Amino acid sequence: MTTLDPTPASLPAALAEPTVPVRRGWIGLIFAANLGVWMAFFTPIQVLLPQQIEQIAPGDKENMLAVVTGLGALAAVLANPLAGAFSDRTCLRIAGREFGRRHVWTAGGAVLGAAALVLLAQQRTILGVALGWVAAQVCFNAMLASLTAAIPDRVPVRQRGGVSGWVGIPQALGLVLGAVLVTAVVTGNAAGYLAIAVAILLLSLPFALLTPDEPLPRTHRPAIRTRALLASMWISPRRHPDFAWAWITRFLVQLGNALGTLYLLYFLSDGVRHPDPEGGLLVLILLYTLGMMLTAVVAGRLSDRSGRRKIYVIVSGLIMAVAALLLAVAPVWPMAIVAALLLGAGYGVYLSVDAALITQVLPRATDRAKDLGVINIANSAPQVLGPALSAPLVVYLGGYPTLYAVTAVVTLLGSALVVKIRSVP
Repeated sequence: MTTLDPTPASLPAALAEPTVPVRRGWIGLIFAANLGVWMAFFTPIQVLLPQQIEQIAPGDKENMLAVVTGLGALAAVLANPLAGAFSDRTCLRIAGREFGRRHVWTAGGAVLGAAALVLLAQQRTILGVALGWVAAQVCFNAMLASLTAAIPDRVPVRQRGGVSGWVGIPQALGLVLGAVLVTAVVTGNAAGYLAIAVAILLLSLPFALLTPDEPLPRTHRPAIRTRALLASMWISPRRHPDFAWAWITRFLVQLGNALGTLYLLYFLSDGVRHPDPEGGLLVLILLYTLGMMLTAVVAGRLSDRSGRRKIYVIVSGLIMAVAALLLAVAPVWPMAIVAALLLGAGYGVYLSVDAALITQVLPRATDRAKDLGVINIANSAPQVLGPALSAPLVVYLGGYPTLYAVTAVVTLLGSALVVKIRSVP
């Protein structure tokens, strides 16, 4: 692959470090696009896939759901950085008009992902469901890669914390709104898939159609060679230590999040002895979302004003670790309420500030989407590893107190290791 390292003065608009702050309209549109993609990710996993698989294989629904979601997670791990790499190299000209390198992936992922959901709704076999969900994951991860890259492409460093806060909120809000949409607004599994397909188009396409996206000059496009492209997925920790530490911290914090949330329903039933575990879980999700919304944008803006990132990441880890320890030492409903609020508040701080920090340690402007796709592996991989670690902790090594104690340790370690990053204060 051709090595490109142009001087700042020679960088085209698509690769230059942004200096003009983005406006509220742009923030609102990217917020909506992210809300659409996170609704498309979470609603099938939480509601639609379990319902569909239970209808197909009621006697083995747990294992079949694990297989389908596991294959989807694997597709996400592979698709996100690859789609990002192709986005970095996109030079599109139609009828003499040049298009940018991001929006075509956002719009294409939305349209094809919506079609995948419609086809998924018609499946009556586990194989069909698995293939449909893998196709949807590939499309929506292509969207996510391009949307994530929009932050370093368009947002100046001094504004990234606040904008990242707005972009992070849909991760929790999408779960709540998606669940409400397919349970209270529409009825039936197929209608639920169709509703999410329509939502992803309505929420995502305006950003792709109404906001600028500078084209990449062909003279600055890295060569597309399969071997070199695959090799570029490895980013040397020796050459880029700050990026490596950012990946490790993100992986550990997300692993802690996966450990702490996987068995929450069973924890409410068997540990807390809540009379209505499903209703209790919904309450905790709402409180978590509220805590996150209260802190994400505020913490991001404070970080922007001070220019400091690491201290906010460390404090967020402390807050989340305290929330997990509360569940470990006092498995009662009032403490679960407090823990949900604390966990959401801590995660809101973490999500906004860490996202901004990561954009400041990307190795090269020419590979922003691919490099952020590699970072997104640190988001997806814990969803696969979390179940493998959680089950032994709960069944063999002390139950829920051990699980939440380990959650606290892993989360705290992940946030503390941010001090290893040298180039960002």
